[in-house]
Amino acid sequence: MSKPLEENLSKDIAQQIKSKSKKTFDNTYKAALSLKSALYVQGFLVWAGHPYKPIEHSWLELEEYLVDPTLPHLNKNPDELHYFPAQRLSVKQVKAAVEEALEDYPEDPPLPVYGETPYEYYGDVMLGGRDYQLAYEQALAKSKELNQHPIKNNGSSSLE
Repeated sequence: MSKPLEENLSKDIAQQIKSKSKKTFDNTYKAALSLKSALYVQGFLVWAGHPYKPIEHSWLELEEYLVDPTLPHLNKNPDELHYFPAQRLSVKQVKAAVEEALEDYPEDPPLPVYGETPYEYYGDVMLGGRDYQLAYEQALAKSKELNQHPIKNNGSSSLE
């Protein structure tokens, strides 16, 4: 079972770091630097409705709950959100990965961090290893479950 999302702390941290819409990895990285005991987590986020598929996302994991510094920009009730972790990094690990990426590939964004090659496919994209693929498959199954819409014409159901 997933840990609960701590809504108030998520909003407080989002305000503290000046969280930006569509910058989930940057927001989480900044938040991780301010909460040294947290784990930086990358994976997928799912909810009922548009976009009807898993979204690659990041958040923080503390001992008893999750903190999502992008929460204020999602415009969703926290109870509607389902998080599927693919990779957890300590603050030290994510900081080292960002520094290495900036040094090795200064023209590319340093986040997200995908670990070592070879990468595997999930969806139509090749990004993470086997853990990413498993998290994506779980998130996709949950998305399909949440987004079943009965069609009145023939009684069958389908995804939009």
